[in-house]
Amino acid sequence: MKEPVKINKDLIKAHGLTEEEYKRIKKILGREPNFTELGIFSVMWSEHCSYQSSKS
Repeated sequence: MKEPVKINKDLIKAHGLTEEEYKRIKKILGREPNFTELGIFSVMWSEHCSYQSSKS
């Protein structure tokens, strides 16, 4: 079994997220996100999808 991917500043940046967005993700989840969750938020909040800016 593989070791879980450690979330660090480089990985957060590679997903196109800011540190503030990462803090918001942790607040929403109530914990550190795993690699898959980080990817999901990254896609949902990307400029292409515009989910973050279209939320009320």
